[in-house]
Amino acid sequence: MMKSKWIQFLFGALAVASFGTCYAQSGDFKVGFVDVPKILEVAPQADAARKRIEKEFSPKDRQLVGQQKELRRTEDKLIRDRDVMAASERVKLERKIRGMKRDIRRQQEEFREDLNIRRNQELGKLQRKVILTIRELAKAENYDLIISDGVLYAGSRVDITEKVLSKLKR
Repeated sequence: MMKSKWIQFLFGALAVASFGTCYAQSGDFKVGFVDVPKILEVAPQADAARKRIEKEFSPKDRQLVGQQKELRRTEDKLIRDRDVMAASERVKLERKIRGMKRDIRRQQEEFREDLNIRRNQELGKLQRKVILTIRELAKAENYDLIISDGVLYAGSRVDITEKVLSKLKR
């Protein structure tokens, strides 16, 4: 697997190098680099998406926290009053606690799944917006090649990440 990745990397590097050499002989060749993870982290759209998700999921989160507090109170009551309770009352309270734990676990799992689905939806929308913005910028400024993931180094002359961010801010 690792060997395959290196072979792909080498072929990619050779292709870019040979393309650049051939193209450079015929005229100017304009290359740009974009740090997409940075954009996905600091773009205003990313912040807006985080706030939308937080607003959407905070009521359910507060509800789960309340249920956990209620469970702790019930467990504390069982511990505190166990010795003075009738056996049937103790068994009933233990069953209630098991049921509450089961319900909370199920609701937490559903919450995490829903949250992950929603995050992925927002991330997908943001990624599409970023790609469109990069393409628009590349066409407007006559770039021949824009590189992103898998780059080990990009100098400031080719790094257009800040340009893309400023365009997203507009």
